[in-house]
Amino acid sequence: MSKEFTYPEPPMLSEGRIGEKMILNMGPSHPSTHGVLRLKLELDGDLILRCDPIIGQLHRGDEKIAENMTYNQFVPYTDRMDYLAPIANNVAFALCAEKLAGIEITERCKAIRVICCELSRITSHLVGISAYAMDAGSWTGFMYCYTQREKICTLFEELTGARLTTSYSRIGGLARDLPDGWLGNLNSFCNKFLPALDEIDKLITRNRIFVDRAAGIGIITPEQAMQWGLTGANLRASGVNTDLRKDVPYLGYENYDFDVVIGAGGDCYDRWLVRIEEMRQSVRIIRQAIEKMPDGPVNVANPLISLPPKDGVLRNMEDLINNFMVVTQGPDLPEGEAYFEAENPKGALGFYIISRGGGVPYRVRVRGPSFVSLSIAQELLPGHNISDIPVLLGSLDFVLGECDR
Repeated sequence: MSKEFTYPEPPMLSEGRIGEKMILNMGPSHPSTHGVLRLKLELDGDLILRCDPIIGQLHRGDEKIAENMTYNQFVPYTDRMDYLAPIANNVAFALCAEKLAGIEITERCKAIRVICCELSRITSHLVGISAYAMDAGSWTGFMYCYTQREKICTLFEELTGARLTTSYSRIGGLARDLPDGWLGNLNSFCNKFLPALDEIDKLITRNRIFVDRAAGIGIITPEQAMQWGLTGANLRASGVNTDLRKDVPYLGYENYDFDVVIGAGGDCYDRWLVRIEEMRQSVRIIRQAIEKMPDGPVNVANPLISLPPKDGVLRNMEDLINNFMVVTQGPDLPEGEAYFEAENPKGALGFYIISRGGGVPYRVRVRGPSFVSLSIAQELLPGHNISDIPVLLGSLDFVLGECDR
């Protein structure tokens, strides 16, 4: 990940300047705040002296909602947190519930979930880098990225029936198996996507305007990244070699050959480079999953957890009763508690569930990576100019639905 341009010296706080400081509110309707985020800035001219990120205007109380419905009923609400990677959210919540219940899902279900998670990573990064590029002045890059994202949304629609709010995972498996010919369509997309990604890379990565705006700006040292609890691409861009798919493998990730992408300087430019390369690694994983796709069911054979086949419900009284119990009372999970973290596109997404038994959780808590990524803004923005804010925020790639869950 070499760079052909020399980094400029990072901006420093002014000393001894005479003049009144000004308080400026940026957002929540500003396009570069990527949602209902308000930044309370203290300025010396156009130099930022202090930044207070103010959130909570989108708050919906998802965690409390989860405590008043069955596990499967809460799956659609996970779509609305990081709504750029909904299936990945579904999978993380299902894995936490399955860890609590000691459920071992089928090999076919694992492979399909891996594909869904990596597709979610690609579509999330496409939105992240496209908004980032547009904030830096590249409308063309935005359109190129969204053209590819639409193709992934079409694949999601064929798989789940929805383009955005997919609600595809279930406790113990998936809503349905792969449709006929879907893997062929997916493989065709991968073959066409990599050349398109190369074109996006060539269009923006070495563009002089983009490099001047991103290189040497917003440097986060490895120590800062770990102190603030950053995860995902933001942490790896600072040179910290960590990835939950490698460090604490789940869904059989230990059986896939892929590289953890690490940055060098921890600046806005590195955070761009890491996300570009991560998409290539995701395609690499998807192709392996297609080749290794096992046969068999996608749901566990437990009538207290999974819904019986539809034809059985229409013909068999026992299947009808099981279907009624799982739908109305939820999957029967034991008493206990569990925490699970998944390597989501924006970082480590964690779910903590406390169960008193039955189909409704007693307590649910969420560790949203966007909330943590945004928190470093109060340390990152001071010392920069107002014109740097769109690039700094775009490089962090947060989503307010996850901050204000």
